[in-house]
Amino acid sequence: MGIWRRLLLFGGVSLRAGGGATAPLGGSRAMVCRRQLSGAESETLKQRRTQIMSRGLPKQKPIEGVKQVLVVASGKGGVGKSTTAVNLALALAANDSSKAIGLLDVDVYGPSIPKMMNLKGNPELSQSNLMRPLLNYGIACMSMGFLVEENEPVVWRGLMVMSAIEKLLRQVDWGQLDYLVVDMPPGTGDVQLSVSQNIPITGAVIVSTPQDVALMDAHKGAEMFRKVHVPVLGLVQNMSVFQCPKCKHKTHIFGADGARKLAQTLGLEVLGDIPLHLNIREASDTGQPIVFSQPESDEAKAYLRIAVEVVRRLPSPSE
Repeated sequence: MGIWRRLLLFGGVSLRAGGGATAPLGGSRAMVCRRQLSGAESETLKQRRTQIMSRGLPKQKPIEGVKQVLVVASGKGGVGKSTTAVNLALALAANDSSKAIGLLDVDVYGPSIPKMMNLKGNPELSQSNLMRPLLNYGIACMSMGFLVEENEPVVWRGLMVMSAIEKLLRQVDWGQLDYLVVDMPPGTGDVQLSVSQNIPITGAVIVSTPQDVALMDAHKGAEMFRKVHVPVLGLVQNMSVFQCPKCKHKTHIFGADGARKLAQTLGLEVLGDIPLHLNIREASDTGQPIVFSQPESDEAKAYLRIAVEVVRRLPSPSE
C-alpha cells in the first residue's frame, strides 16, 4: 500500500500501510497535533489552503479518452443508486458491444462498486504514473474501495475528500471510453459540486423510490444539477412495485408513481421502472449484477430499456 500512501497524501493526512485513515481531531487533541507540526510544514499547509481558496470555480476539463460522462445520482441514500449505476453500465455494454464502458465510484465514504462488480485489489500504475482501472464483466472500474481496506472507514474532512476526488477524476488511465458512468454519493454537497464543476457531464440520471421522503431529496438533486448546468436526462423509479412470488399479488410498498409525479413537476420523463425484487438484491450482493447474470429476466430487461432511453437522450459525441 506504499504507493497509495503517497498517492493520497494531502495536507498532513495520509493512508497508512494497513489502510487506516488518519484525520485531524477537534479540541485539545487537535492542538497537540498542531504543535507537532514543524514551522515549515505548517506554512506549507497554509499556502496550500490559500491556493485552493484563491482558485474560485474550477475550469471544466474533459477526462482524457472519455467521450461522454453520465452521472447517476440521488438526493437520498438507500434508494438503489449504486445498483442502478452498475446495471446501467452493463446494459449500455450489452445493448451495443462496440461501445467501451467505464464505471467510476466517487462515493468516498461508502463505495459499493467493488462488491457489486466482484473486484478486489489495488490498481496498477501505468508508465505515466496513472492508476489503471480494474476490469470485470467487460467494464473498467475505479473506486475509492480499491485504495483502502474493505472494512476500514475513511475518516476525512472536506479538503481531503476533494483531493481524493481530484485524483479519481484526473489520475486514472481509462484508455478510450464511449461512456463513463459515475456513481455519485447521496446528497448535494461538496463531491457533487466538485464533479459537476470539474468535468463536462453529458447528462444526469436521478434515482428515487416512489416514497415521498425520497422524492423530496430527488427533487433537490435534480435542481442542483440544473443550477450547475448539467442536463437531467430523466428519473428512474426504483423499487416501484413488489410482486408476491407465490400469489402474484402486486403491492406498492413505497407508494405508486411518485417518481412520475415528480417528473411532471420538473418537466422531465421517467426513464423506466425497476421492481423491488429479490433477484436484484441477491445478484448485487454476490457480485454478479442481474444484467450480467440473468440477462433474460424481466428485471434485467428493465435496465436494458432504461439504457436505451438514456442513449436516446444523449447528444452525439461530435456535438
